[in-house]
Formats: sequence, C-alpha cells, structure tokens
Amino acid sequence: MKGGLSAPGDYIHFKSQVPLHKIPIGTKQWRYYDFGPKVVPPLICIPGTAGTADVYYKQIMSLSMKGYRVISVDIPRVWNHQEWILSFEKFLDAIDVHHIHLYGTSLGGFLAQLFAQHRPRRVKSLVLSNTFLETRSFAAAMPWAPIVGWTPSFLLKRYVLTGIRDGPHEPFIADSVDFVVSQVETLSRDDLASRLTLTVDSASVESLLLSDSFITIMDTNDYCSIPQQLKDQLSERYPGARRAYLKTGGDFPFLSRPDEVNLHLQLHLRRVGVEAQPDMVRSIPKDGAGGSPSKGNDEKKDPDDQPKDNEGNPESTSEESQLPPTSGSSESHGLDDQLLSNAKNFTMGHEDSIVLLHSALLKHQRTVVTRILLQSTLEFFIFSLLPLYITDHKSDSKPLIIFASSCFGL
Repeated sequence: MKGGLSAPGDYIHFKSQVPLHKIPIGTKQWRYYDFGPKVVPPLICIPGTAGTADVYYKQIMSLSMKGYRVISVDIPRVWNHQEWILSFEKFLDAIDVHHIHLYGTSLGGFLAQLFAQHRPRRVKSLVLSNTFLETRSFAAAMPWAPIVGWTPSFLLKRYVLTGIRDGPHEPFIADSVDFVVSQVETLSRDDLASRLTLTVDSASVESLLLSDSFITIMDTNDYCSIPQQLKDQLSERYPGARRAYLKTGGDFPFLSRPDEVNLHLQLHLRRVGVEAQPDMVRSIPKDGAGGSPSKGNDEKKDPDDQPKDNEGNPESTSEESQLPPTSGSSESHGLDDQLLSNAKNFTMGHEDSIVLLHSALLKHQRTVVTRILLQSTLEFFIFSLLPLYITDHKSDSKPLIIFASSCFGL
C-alpha cells in the first residue's frame, strides 16, 4: 500500500484473498471489489471524497463470509452529477447487476441519493452515513472551485486532508485516519479535482420514490467533517428512516468501528428482505469468477495499488488465493478471529526484518525532507508569480487571492 511503511495485517490478508477489478466503460475506468454469492442482491459501497474502494475492506470480508454480496467502488472521474448517474448505470449494466442496495458515506451518500432519485427502479434501499442533501454550503466554502482543475495535486491533497479532524484520537480512530490518508496519497490530481467538483457542483436531492422504511441513517455522535446542521436536514427529510447512531467513530466508522457498522448493515439488509446465502460461500476459483459476475471484464490482477493515472490501461485481477472455508452465519466472529490470527502471524513473521524496516524508515525520512523542500520551493514560485498574474488580470484577482489564502492557511 502506498503512502506508508506498512499496512494493517487484516488489510494485507484482504488483498491476498479478494481480487481487485478494473474495467473500462466508455471513457471511464471503474475500479472495484466484488465478493460474495452472486445470487444475492449486492450491497454497493460508495466512499467519500477521501476514500477509495479499499476503505470498505472490513465490510467486504465480514459480510461476504456471512453470505452477502458486497461491491465496493471508486468514484470514477466524472465532472457533474448527471455524468455520475449515467456512468454508474453503465457500470451496473456492465457487471450485470440490476437491483441494488446502496451504502454511501459523505459524498458517497449524496451520490447514492441522487442515483436513487433518478433511477428509482434500480435502488431497493439506502444506508446513509455522515452525509448531506445539497452542496450549497460546500460551494460557499470553496470560492476557488472554478480553477480546481488547474490546481496542483499537492494543494488538492492538502485541502482534502484539512477536512479531516486533526489532534489526538483514540487508537482505532487514529488508525482509521492513517489508513484513509494513505489512500488519498494514491489518488491522482484528476481524481481529487473531479471529486471536489462533485462536492461543490450545484445540486440537491429531491423527494425519493423509495419509502423511508427502506432507508437507514447511520451517523456518529462524536464528530465528523459534515456539519451537524446538514446531518439534521437529512434526518428531517426521512422521518420514517431507521436510526443507527454510533456513540463514537469519527469520520470513518466503517474502519474504526467495523463490528458495529457491519451489524447495522446486516440488520438493514435483513429488514429490507435480503436473504444471506452462507451455504454458498466458497473459495475463489482461479479463473477469477469469484470476483466479478461479468464474463469478459476480468483480465489480470493489479499487483497492488498501481497509480490511478494509468486510466487508459485497464487491468483486473491476477492469481487469486483461496479463502478458508466458513461454517456459516453461526460463527459470527469466525472471520474476526481469523483476521486477528493472520495479523499476528504477519507480525511474528516480520520480526527478523526490523533492521530492514529501520533502514526503510531512514530512507522515508530523507524522502519526506526532500518533498518538503520541493513543496516549499513550489509555494514560493506560485506566490512570486501571483502578483504578475493579478496585475494583468485585475478583474479576476479576487478568486485567486482567496484560493491562495485557503490553500496555504493565510
């Protein structure tokens, strides 16, 4: 995994067991995981601005072993909400999925509602977590949105990461933040620019044909980047929705409180009539059929997380290892025990590599110093050129000044 020296043991186990797919659909490339019995209507997880398909790995492993099908997707490079709706619909057609259940967090929850509004026959239920109904407040807080497509990658990453609460966290929340930050490092400039554009592009969710009884609102009560006022608006819009509040969990409860989130997701799926098929959980065949239902879309596996700038070179999964057999839903904690055991084995197996890790750490520190110097040089360069640009474009100077101030914390 990029962006850090090490990855969580259970994430390494996940990557060794669950195939990653990349398929081109039109001009877009979709990156996703698809795991679980194909006869079960899928739960599709859509991440927020800072997330990738990987952030839901704990839900994929846990729910799939209980007999549910889980699909986790990256938000593709789309630049308006209508393009998102059309692209997502083509993706569902390509993987031969018709009726879906959506779980969206933050921006992902907003996009899930928009799709349910415009394609009501396909969406059977919604799980919404720390999300919102309209983008007006985000557009007001980002006056430099018109030039987001020209903004350097490191400034976009800084802007996205400043939305994550800083400061001391309890260990599980701190780990969830570290994991998401490492995923942000894998995103390209176009990935970040398109997601920020979706966040500020003027739109709001209108009334849904979906009954409130098929909606679950799952929010954290400690803190998150979405203002409480926007979360309250969501609750008022769906008064009949089931509430599943988490006492703590921060911005990423699916990582910091996976047991609670997985339980609420399982209860939601049962409530809306999705029947799990634990007897159909089996090991992944070597031809990759266990990873995706589409026949012609799977080629070779991405060796890990390759840079997402290679959009024109779609890859899918390579050799897939076999999942250990499961005894069904009666062993609800069997997967957690297995992941913990694998994490311990992974740690013990690397005790002899301490010297190598120390060397890698020193190399990483030198790299960080170099990056800081390069970034400072670029910031100095940008500020040196701004007065010249403003002199020639006085009428357009205000957005640039606001942009520079928000990016550099002035």
